[in-house]
Amino acid sequence: MIPDLRTFSLELFPPQTPEGAEKLRAARARMALLKPSFFSVTFGAGGSTRDRTLDTVLEIQSEGHAAAPHLSCIGSTRESIRSILDQYRAHGIRQLVALRGDLPSGMARPGAFRYANELVEFIRAETGDWFHIEVAAYPEYHPQAKSPREDLLAFKRKLDAGANSAITQYFYNFDAYANFVDESRAIGIDVPIVPGIMPISSYSSLARFSENCGAEIPRWIRRRLESYGDDTASIQAFGLDVVTHLCEQLLASGVPGLHFYTLNQVLLTSTLWQRLGLA
Repeated sequence: MIPDLRTFSLELFPPQTPEGAEKLRAARARMALLKPSFFSVTFGAGGSTRDRTLDTVLEIQSEGHAAAPHLSCIGSTRESIRSILDQYRAHGIRQLVALRGDLPSGMARPGAFRYANELVEFIRAETGDWFHIEVAAYPEYHPQAKSPREDLLAFKRKLDAGANSAITQYFYNFDAYANFVDESRAIGIDVPIVPGIMPISSYSSLARFSENCGAEIPRWIRRRLESYGDDTASIQAFGLDVVTHLCEQLLASGVPGLHFYTLNQVLLTSTLWQRLGLA
């Protein structure tokens, strides 16, 4: 039997409060039953949020699951990133998601690192091949990119710096992903590019996220979601059908896996997982 080398992973964000930590523990216990390849944990720019990322990752590891902390470099010094890398190595963490991140409000300068490729270079220089490094990819292009071509070259610079694979921003247009992969292969990028998947739980939240990150909500999806008003059950049922179909298209095309942006919510992700036969 040929082993399935695809990765199916779940993204969490660290809790803000003790109550949030308890809720996340309960949600994570249910998500763990899906047997994901790994959990990734997002990262904030502030010191307290960084600590919560590490705490969450260590808890996941202690439960016997693989965990990949996000590491954002904007606004950071080399010393602070080196300290985080040392902590992660000391705890046996072998996988990272390396990101530029957003400049915290009130901070005028980007710090020692302006772009994610500089962070990847630094991680490799400091730690060699210790970490498997994931980076971000943008099938519908980064909202701050000067042009599609420049965005593609920025992606290539991260891989040339030593990244192993990529996870995309979420999208709802299969052709956007397929075209991005084709363009990437055409300029010599050969690493796995795993699609990021966002379940639809709330139209207002999705519209806000999409406005900030540049992900397009196709008009036909947007109008249907708008038509449901405050009918959460109808929004989620329609969203499940849309995202299931997208994932089926992606899996049929031979993608190297799927990465689910769970927003710490169990039900929609586990329903998708079961519909797709990943459980």
